[in-house]
Amino acid sequence: MECSICAVPLFILRNPILGYKICEACYCGAKNLITLVDKYNANHLDHKSIDKNGGENAVVCPPPNSSSMGFSNVIRWMKKTKEKEEELNEKVVFLGRLENAFKDQIHTDILVKPGTGGPPIPAHRALLNMLDSDGCKLAPREAITIPELNYKQLEALLEFLYSGTLAQTKLEKHCCALLKAADTYEIPYLQKFCERQMLASLNSSNALEILHISDTCSNLSLSLKDTALNFIVKNMEQIAFSPSFEDFALKNPHLSVQIIRASLTDIKNKRLNSS
Repeated sequence: MECSICAVPLFILRNPILGYKICEACYCGAKNLITLVDKYNANHLDHKSIDKNGGENAVVCPPPNSSSMGFSNVIRWMKKTKEKEEELNEKVVFLGRLENAFKDQIHTDILVKPGTGGPPIPAHRALLNMLDSDGCKLAPREAITIPELNYKQLEALLEFLYSGTLAQTKLEKHCCALLKAADTYEIPYLQKFCERQMLASLNSSNALEILHISDTCSNLSLSLKDTALNFIVKNMEQIAFSPSFEDFALKNPHLSVQIIRASLTDIKNKRLNSS
């Protein structure tokens, strides 16, 4: 006899509920889950009063108790969660096979050349056909060129396309180039992947570059640009007198105007709040 959730042999059988047979560990886990959700509901949900007549007298609803949903529902939820975890693990294994095919150059049928020199990288035409580019979809028989990327950047892009992830050191080094490639070839997952990295690493030394990149990429959400702009405004004195700001202002006059206007608006708001 096996546990209905984790499938381990049952040495200790808890009370079966609606036909579910669970081991001691899963039983304790389900009880802890109910307790955790109950505490969350009690601490975080705003239980507002309800007044059918629209007046001040109201009937206050008690906080919802997850215990009332039944122990069996928690068991079902745990089973579904385990099934999703197993499905994700299967996807990881599947992607691992694709990555191995790329690294070992198994059945590669096209060469991808970087735009600034370097040797071509063997890849699979079927994968490149997913990129939103006529040059990739209508690729010649032997090779295509990705003109925006150098060899190391191209290698990182292909590694991400095959595996769905990238080592942190490579991501930090090539994040800007990969974000531009994600925008050019419309790779939403890579785009979000790079955006998260930029938001996490935003500082005074790279804020201007992130603002510039977020402005040039047409498919990005406004959150990255707004976050970079707000950061620059809050650290205006330090950034405005940095060596890179003058060069940035000459190359990006429209962004410089946006920074000045946002900075003046911030100063005005502070004065209004302090008065």
